[in-house]
Amino acid sequence: MRGGLVATTVLVASAAVACGGAKAQDLVVPGTAPAVPYSGPLHVPASRALECDGEIYSGGRSDPWSKGDGGATPEEGLKVYFDIEQPDVPRHGYRVERAEADRVLYSFDVNGRTKVAVVVAKDQKNRPGWGPETSASCDPSELPASFTDKQWYEIWTDRHGKRVPITKVNSNVGPEHCDWQKAHFLSLGEGRKARLYARDPEGVLPAGMLTSPYDGKARMPAGAHDTGYRYHGWQLWLTDSPSKAYVRTSDGVEAWPLVKDGTGCA
Repeated sequence: MRGGLVATTVLVASAAVACGGAKAQDLVVPGTAPAVPYSGPLHVPASRALECDGEIYSGGRSDPWSKGDGGATPEEGLKVYFDIEQPDVPRHGYRVERAEADRVLYSFDVNGRTKVAVVVAKDQKNRPGWGPETSASCDPSELPASFTDKQWYEIWTDRHGKRVPITKVNSNVGPEHCDWQKAHFLSLGEGRKARLYARDPEGVLPAGMLTSPYDGKARMPAGAHDTGYRYHGWQLWLTDSPSKAYVRTSDGVEAWPLVKDGTGCA
């Protein structure tokens, strides 16, 4: 889609193919624009330039900056975007999709479709020099595995092997700074409907954090249904009760209990 933040759980901190001989780590690479280049105005939200398979994941205007922080060229303005915003998107492989005198649209493309869009502008109000004006990105599941495999989240697939948006389901290893790295967390849904489950085989999580004990040798309830969600050898099953998530593995079935609201890693 070419249109128009996902709240992360309290427990989590929160390829383009280079051509023309460009290095894989180049911030901006040469080459053609996407198959259908964005042709609209550049003074509007960058989300209009996206071509997401699903919902837009993040986007908005940049914060102001001081004189001397902006860049002298559009490409330096793109570097300012990464320095100031610290976005969770690829930092290499962008192309100039469209350029005007005072604005340039940079796109990160996957299979010829724009998944990250950044509009840099020159000498805007409270933004001296070249720098980001607005940016937006598709769900991380639409980004290359070479990037997402190094991020905090684990991307699940459906029963057909298609990557599922992390706004629907994702998992992650527990944060190391709380010494929870031997635990695992599973997030389902978003907003008020979001639920968080935990795998804690070694009991590293604080007492009272879980609504019930973790069970590594559970029986699959008769009413459980296969969601189709997969992560490596894990299969996610659910029942009508939200109190537990059941994960089928090669060794059997595990029952991951629901995490109590308001608990997390400080």
